[in-house]
Amino acid sequence: MTMLADMDLEKEINRDSDESDANNDKKPLVLTNAFDQMSHFEAIEGKEDTDSQCPQSWRMKDRMKTVSVALVLCLNVGVDPPDIIKPNPCSVLQSWIDPFSLAPQKALEAIGNNLMKQYERWQPRARYKQSLDPTVDDVKKLCTSLRRNAKDERVLFHYNGHGVPKPTVNGEIWVFNRSYTQYIPLSVYDLQQWMGSPSIYVFECSNAGIIVDSFSQFAIQHEKEYELNLNTNTSTNGSPFHHQMAPNYKNCILLAACAKNELLPMHPDLPADLFTSCLTTPIKIALRWFVKQRAGKLVPAVNYELLDKIPGLLTDRRTMLGELNWIFTAITDTIAWNTLPRDLFQRLFRQDLLVASLFRNFLLAERIMRTYDCTPISFPALPPAYHHSMWNAWDLAVDLCLSQLIPIVNEEAQYRHSQFFSEQLTAFEVWLKLGARPDRHPEQLPIVLQVLLSQVHRSRALDLLGRFLDLGPWAVHLALSVGIFPYVLKLLQSSARELRPLLVFIWAKVLAVDQSCQADLVRDNGHRYFLSVLSDQHMPEEYRTMAAFVMACIVKNHPAGQEAALQGNTPNGNLIDHCLEQLQMPCGDPSSNSSSPLLRQWLALCLGFIWENFEKARWSATRNTAHDKLFMLLEDPVPQVRAAAVYALGTFINSATERTDHANALDHNIAITLINKCLNDSSPLVRKELLVALHWLVLIFENCFLAIMYQKIDEERLAHNTQMSASAIENSLTVGTPPQGLRKVPSRDRLSTFTKFLSVPITITPNSHQFGYIPGETALTPPTTSNTSTIPMKRVNSSNSLHSYQTNSSVICQNPAIPNVFVVIWKAITFYANDPYPEVAAMATIIIDEMKSRIFAQNTVYDSLKESNSMHSLSEPNSPNNTQQYMSESPTSNTGHSSRNTTPVRESLASNRFMPSLNYKNIFSAKRHIFGREPSVSDKSQDGNTEDMANYQREPLISTPFVDWCIKHFSQPSNLNYSQDLDTESNSHYEKVWKCSRNKNIEEKSKRELLLVDSSHIDEQIFHQRNVNSAQHLAFHPYDNRLIIGERDSFSVWSYDSQPQQSYYSYNNFNPVLLGTHSNINPLPSRITGLKLINTHDLTQLMTSCDDGSIRVWKDFTLNDKSEKIKLVTAFYIFNDMQPNNKNGVIFEWNQWQHKLIASGEPRVIRLWDADKEMKIRDMNTGADKDVTSLSTDNSHYICVGYNDGSVRVFDDRLMPHDSRVHTFYDNKGYIVNAHIYPYEDGFLIISGSSTGDIKWFDKRNATHPIKSINTGLGMTAMTFHLEANVFACGLGNQPVPNSYPSINLYTFDGLQGNTIRYYDRFISNRLSPICSLAFHPLKARLAVGTTDNLISIYRPSKRF
Repeated sequence: MTMLADMDLEKEINRDSDESDANNDKKPLVLTNAFDQMSHFEAIEGKEDTDSQCPQSWRMKDRMKTVSVALVLCLNVGVDPPDIIKPNPCSVLQSWIDPFSLAPQKALEAIGNNLMKQYERWQPRARYKQSLDPTVDDVKKLCTSLRRNAKDERVLFHYNGHGVPKPTVNGEIWVFNRSYTQYIPLSVYDLQQWMGSPSIYVFECSNAGIIVDSFSQFAIQHEKEYELNLNTNTSTNGSPFHHQMAPNYKNCILLAACAKNELLPMHPDLPADLFTSCLTTPIKIALRWFVKQRAGKLVPAVNYELLDKIPGLLTDRRTMLGELNWIFTAITDTIAWNTLPRDLFQRLFRQDLLVASLFRNFLLAERIMRTYDCTPISFPALPPAYHHSMWNAWDLAVDLCLSQLIPIVNEEAQYRHSQFFSEQLTAFEVWLKLGARPDRHPEQLPIVLQVLLSQVHRSRALDLLGRFLDLGPWAVHLALSVGIFPYVLKLLQSSARELRPLLVFIWAKVLAVDQSCQADLVRDNGHRYFLSVLSDQHMPEEYRTMAAFVMACIVKNHPAGQEAALQGNTPNGNLIDHCLEQLQMPCGDPSSNSSSPLLRQWLALCLGFIWENFEKARWSATRNTAHDKLFMLLEDPVPQVRAAAVYALGTFINSATERTDHANALDHNIAITLINKCLNDSSPLVRKELLVALHWLVLIFENCFLAIMYQKIDEERLAHNTQMSASAIENSLTVGTPPQGLRKVPSRDRLSTFTKFLSVPITITPNSHQFGYIPGETALTPPTTSNTSTIPMKRVNSSNSLHSYQTNSSVICQNPAIPNVFVVIWKAITFYANDPYPEVAAMATIIIDEMKSRIFAQNTVYDSLKESNSMHSLSEPNSPNNTQQYMSESPTSNTGHSSRNTTPVRESLASNRFMPSLNYKNIFSAKRHIFGREPSVSDKSQDGNTEDMANYQREPLISTPFVDWCIKHFSQPSNLNYSQDLDTESNSHYEKVWKCSRNKNIEEKSKRELLLVDSSHIDEQIFHQRNVNSAQHLAFHPYDNRLIIGERDSFSVWSYDSQPQQSYYSYNNFNPVLLGTHSNINPLPSRITGLKLINTHDLTQLMTSCDDGSIRVWKDFTLNDKSEKIKLVTAFYIFNDMQPNNKNGVIFEWNQWQHKLIASGEPRVIRLWDADKEMKIRDMNTGADKDVTSLSTDNSHYICVGYNDGSVRVFDDRLMPHDSRVHTFYDNKGYIVNAHIYPYEDGFLIISGSSTGDIKWFDKRNATHPIKSINTGLGMTAMTFHLEANVFACGLGNQPVPNSYPSINLYTFDGLQGNTIRYYDRFISNRLSPICSLAFHPLKARLAVGTTDNLISIYRPSKRF
């Protein structure tokens, strides 16, 4: 180790030690990951299909109500049935009335009236009819009358058979004859026919299970008879069969008091109609049954008399009786929800209020009657619930309430409300904290919904409910299935400000999963609630963002919602006014209310939704200059916000149904602004949305773009003085197949013919219309070749060059047939056909292929016109929306994809050898509309059908899932990433801790190794393998034994160390092996010119550059031991005017601390690019007329750049772009192979190596001459620096010097030469081939060498101590 290296190392260690001591109390800097946003590590797609299958299941499509009730009482008071022997004493109460306390007839009427009142408690609006001790005719008349009046609604049939014999095994119940001298059987078969469907039956009699079994058998019999009658066309009695609806008795509901072999309980302390009492008066019978129990009571002294004195009403939850009823409802609902299947729960407990009440009470009947050896039966059958744990909670609540009864009755104390709901909320909160997962549903969820009715616990319940919904779509589905919707919809009428954040959060979660709720919100004016939240400047921006999201869901694809939001309800205006007001606030300012990127994103999306296919909103936005305010978001630092703004402007373009001059000029201005600001956007999200926005103009003004393509064909034909055949035209328009997945994009070779086609000059006439002039009627006439000027349509260089096309119309297009704006738009689309991101290129190719196919379709029309000798000019309609006329400005066919079959068209082209001459005259009409007039008054089309014109919507050729992806993230847990970072038990946390420990250990071990070895003497070969291609670029991973090799259009990953490889997932012994070779998908003839590993401390990614100006970032390329599929994170043109085969291409450096990319190359500028914002920071002019050959930084502010003229220049990125150059050094004769800048004392030193083999040291204090120079005497092909060991290596042997061979020389930073490597292995005589790449390990003394014969070697110091 040299003196300078030792001094520098000691100084570095001391400096680190001093800084460590001084910053003990300071939080250390944390190295973060770049490209770690959701758009980078997950697919841009909407919700999965599984999420969209369940949202509507909670809505009962056949929701109904019970409108009629038939009360059939067969009591025959005073006469016992012959087949039942009653004990003495026995139960006698019927509907809580003693029938022997009144005259038989009076008692019967009183019982009937009381039973009717008990049912009215649950369904007060139903129509009740009593039939007391009826005959068969009475029952038939009653049932048929109620069914006729009920129509398709439900009818209830309640049968009390305590005064008649038990049902027969043939499925018959008993009634009376007229004189009450005989029992007359009534078949359930006939009863089914009279009652019809839907119906519900309650059978209060012994052996009632027989009726349930017979009912199912008779239902099947009815269905078979119906099918038989359909075939024979006769009814069962021989009369002609009249077609009617098929019977559906299986959907009827039955409640039976006991099984088929059981008798009803006759205990004297119980009512005789115990089952009916449980169904209609559950609280009364439940309290009596509880008091009758002998164990587990706090106050045994409570008796039946005290129970009758319980204060309050069942409907008043503030009283004891009302609170007990409330608790009972919550508990029975909870038991049902936790025991029943979801579909059965929805049918029985959410379809009909009366049915839900009866089944809740049926659960109580099951619990009580089972204690008397009696099992209630239902159809559909319910699973046993009498032993559910929630019954213990009911017993405790009843016991605690009754313990207060005696002091309350004696007026000694006030009623203290039960803690039941508070305790259940606590249990639910514990579940959220400790046990929340999709496979374990919380049993307290129905209770939480019941608590929403209480003002005392409402805020806490809403908070817990919101936390539950935040668990994901599965939680929203559960909440909707249990019945959350009517509760939270009703709460929107509340004016309490403290509930606003909670309700907005809940509704955001609901709408993210089920957007069909938008109709309910508009119907109940719920949108006004969220408009008020959105306009409330005192509301935190988090909740205003959710309000914007809710409003966006309300207006998305919902005309009624758009109309309601446009009307508004607040004094400040409608939804558009509120969104634009907040967008005008400066973004990025923490003190402003619009500093949240998510808020800006959803404000833009909300605007895009409200005017989508809604021209009234478009013109309202136009008056407010909404498009100009959205232009500001095109330069937002967040890519998702920029994409949202482009989406909103795209829907704005597509929203006009009438093409006036004002509308067209406005859309053209928007299109040019989008191209100027977003064409070179680094985010694929933005570029894809830009393509969708521009393609609307292609569809609207289709004939203008077809004219561009037609004219190019004509000009090319005239230039060659030949007529093109159909096959030649087709070949000239071929763009190639859109890339699939990570396949290569079409190469420029494949696009050369198409580019040649695009390079045909445009015919220009002197009378050029202004930019934005609107096409109207047109006739096709031959173009003239006189007085024309041409420019080639080559690849667009930049947004500035596109802007020049717009502003200098004399250069682009002087033909009124092709307005200037359309040329600019078409150039942008064709530019994207070769985008480095495959999805963008595929979308652009679809547009181009579709227009190509329409050219073929148009050509068949020309052929037919020629055959019919019809040479008249074709007149265009006034409005471009009329698609019935040939070559109108709106698309004549909107199939939506280029995959349609064009074979017949191509065959037609093949049969017609030559293309006809094309006509371009008079595409613009002189007709103009009044500027600014809204489209409420529209000109009729030629067929006079203006209504169809207004409702016409174009089918898109391309679309993106960006909006669905944005919506999906509201359905995901909002604190998902936050909780994962804080969860110290998660696997990701353990992996991060392990990586930090591993990295620290490797760094410390490497420092110790560098102290013990001489890093300038690296000569021991530890790795020697032949790669598939020559290694143009090499990169070591600092913490994994991985070597990345950059080839021409691919890169390979090698494991190079035979020592055990440590991984969080395994400890395996890796032998040197090729782990994989992956395509960089850069089209030929472009090549990789740079390669860097980024985020190496955590989630490693690979960044590559190419000589066409493109940058690509890859992840999951087998850096870990687990096998993963390689993924393209992002790709973009950092320089869009570079051409392939450039000698140096893009040369870049990466700053991990600042997430900054510094790049240069042919453009003679240094570009600073922000990875977090995915946008350019600024350009620094180099002031040189030569190309950049090397680039390095000091990881702070200085940038060292080498040029092919031998100069080295230093820039400071803190200075102004034109004044950023601080030093220039001239002394090298050849081009700079590499130059490195590193701090030294109060300045910096630069070590440079040139292609002639000269190595020079420069100091800023001596700008005229180098302070040291070494002439190797051989040409230099590669040079690399080890920043930790202060050594560098040079690959020599570029020039044919006599008796010279390729070699690698090592030097220290102070110029002392180390060893020289001339052989692949010092023990064999194979000399090195010419060296094409060198790379040092960032931490260890390892040197990788790549040679032209595809061999790769790794060397380390031979001596270890």
